[in-house]
Amino acid sequence: MLAAHNVLRLTFIFLLSIALFLPSSETQAAEKKQRPNILFAIADDWGWPHAGAYGDPVVKTPNFDRLAREGVLFQHAYISSPSCTPSRGAILTGKYHWQLEAGANLHCIFPDKFQTYPEILKEHGYTVGHTGKAWGPGRTETRGREIAGKRFKNFQDFLKQQEEGTPFCFWLGSGDPHRPYELGSGAKSGMDLSKIKLPACFPDAPEVRSDVADYYWEVQRFDKLVGDALALLEQKGELDNTIIFMTGDHGMPFPRSKSCLYDTGARVPLAARWPAKIQAGRKVTDFVSLIDLAPTFFEAAGVAIPADITGRSLTNVLSDSKSGRVDTSRGQIYFGKERHVPSQEAPDMGGYPCRAIRTDDFLYIHNYRPDRWPAGTPHYQKATFPGTWYGDCDNGPTKTYMIKNKDKDENHRRLYELSFGKLPAEELYDLRSDPDQLNNVAQGAMYQTIKRKLAEKLQKQLIATHDPRAMGQGAELEKHPYLGGGPKHPSLEVKRKKRAKKKQ
Repeated sequence: MLAAHNVLRLTFIFLLSIALFLPSSETQAAEKKQRPNILFAIADDWGWPHAGAYGDPVVKTPNFDRLAREGVLFQHAYISSPSCTPSRGAILTGKYHWQLEAGANLHCIFPDKFQTYPEILKEHGYTVGHTGKAWGPGRTETRGREIAGKRFKNFQDFLKQQEEGTPFCFWLGSGDPHRPYELGSGAKSGMDLSKIKLPACFPDAPEVRSDVADYYWEVQRFDKLVGDALALLEQKGELDNTIIFMTGDHGMPFPRSKSCLYDTGARVPLAARWPAKIQAGRKVTDFVSLIDLAPTFFEAAGVAIPADITGRSLTNVLSDSKSGRVDTSRGQIYFGKERHVPSQEAPDMGGYPCRAIRTDDFLYIHNYRPDRWPAGTPHYQKATFPGTWYGDCDNGPTKTYMIKNKDKDENHRRLYELSFGKLPAEELYDLRSDPDQLNNVAQGAMYQTIKRKLAEKLQKQLIATHDPRAMGQGAELEKHPYLGGGPKHPSLEVKRKKRAKKKQ
């Protein structure tokens, strides 16, 4: 009896000691609460530097500017690919698009084998969801898979179902400022078109200025969407416990911009706010990629970063007090492009594969198929997709103006060739004298050493990240099906509209 009593006594003491060290339900709830919420706001086709915080004199982005003012503004943020689907897939997985097999392309099938950061955070106790445009266009291999979380009508509806004390991860997407635009909407809103700073690759014409203003108007609409989300977080008392990143998936939908590797296509606005870690008012010049966001979110949430992620967490950059170059290892960035629209001539279903390295002083681009049209064939009658007209460039007034007026004078012809003409295998731009990246100096005698060094550095990175292009297996990236269409020649659009009107 005495022995049995001692056993019971010791067992009781042992269990009591465990209980004392186990966190209470209140403690567990508090720990959950301490994990930050994550709000990722992404526009569709919003490029750098079209925000007030970057000095744009016309577009009004008070909410982006607020995030930059109360947090950090990134001066050198880049995407993995200047095309919607691969750019978004890269953000969600923390990998370069060329690591995503079919996911390297527009209008693709997203492979089941790749897990996304919302899916992983959900497994670790986060409530996840999205609204607007998340991943795509395309479809998942398993139909209905929620790779960006459950879809909600808006952020407000998501917050209503949010369990108290549980952190959330929300993707706030928008279709703005993707084309088409309401013609003249920018001017009607009161914008002074004479003050627009046109990209140097555009001709200065009233049609072009009006088109850029229409784009600005939709940028402003996206900014308001983010402002409404900030207001909701403030009402809920969650603003300061939320990491907020605001950006775009690539450059503006204009010639030599979207689907191109110049700054007009690959560079994006990026601002972040997180009072617990970020000292307000900083401007950082580190080169960062949007594939760095997934590991940043994991680290902030206390979740182990998966070993196969390529991106590098930005936590050290966010938590530093300095402006300028914070992490000296971030002195360059890598990006590229696979198939956007199959816009070559029949029977070629390929894209325009290219890769780039960007430093403070240089942009080097390697074009793997210089025999193809970078912006798609001008011969729409011969296009693989019948009627596709310069298919890697969205239709719009600027595109139409540049093509119609290509022979107007020497300047119009030069700008047309820069946007729509064929390119050599190598491009090199000296940003010290040519920040607009218009003069290819790849053949210049004085640039051969730097070109070779950049090419070697790019190749080393591509091999390290198992890029099929760098290993002579580029055809593997082009074999996947394409699920979309392409921009049609204006005459075909007129016929289509007439047919549609007759059916009404």
